[in-house]
Amino acid sequence: MKVVPGTLYIVSTPIGNLSDLSFRAIDTLKSVDLVAVEDSRVTGKLFKNYNIKNKFFIYNNFNENRRYLDLLEKLIDGIDIALVSDAGTPNISDPGYKIISESRKSGVNIVSIPGPCSVVAALSISGLPANRFFYEGFLPKKKGRKKRFEFLSLVDSTIVILESPLRVNKTLNDILNFMGNRIVALCKEITKIHENVKFGYVNDIINEENMKYKGEYIILIANEKHEL
Repeated sequence: MKVVPGTLYIVSTPIGNLSDLSFRAIDTLKSVDLVAVEDSRVTGKLFKNYNIKNKFFIYNNFNENRRYLDLLEKLIDGIDIALVSDAGTPNISDPGYKIISESRKSGVNIVSIPGPCSVVAALSISGLPANRFFYEGFLPKKKGRKKRFEFLSLVDSTIVILESPLRVNKTLNDILNFMGNRIVALCKEITKIHENVKFGYVNDIINEENMKYKGEYIILIANEKHEL
């Protein structure tokens, strides 16, 4: 008897505010046979908040290249699996590409359970054009960083960068040095208590007194023709 492959559900989870988990996501996380997670402690808190009980399969940046085959085998054997990241949408600068790509090649059904996405959220409140945008994600820390900025300086739409608090100041200075005094939106802790957006010319934001970079940041850069 031929086994019908399981379904891989790509489930978006809150990026800060736990109330942002959708009813459909809750139902899916409760009903699947297995949930692939980055960190069981992080997802465990979410599950506890919604009284969700299920089995975890650890799937993250450190083991993705070897564990995606285990997940694929389970899917082919008829097991339904939900894939989540610690926050936001899987595969958007988070683990997910390998299992999603191989599942697609293998004919496994893949279903989107959409929801929070920090990139879209930042664009929606930035004050910059969002009809066209370029998603850069995380920049190289050292090797190739200058070349990347030289490339980004030629992009003629809003650019979206993800950044850690430790490198925000360096990245703002690199924007100024390699791309000129562009207008930027510095989005901090979206959906959380300390959500904040600094908007203006990058030089003014760099020079702002008492700027302490804590939390999670998204930097949006206007094209060079955009003015206040």
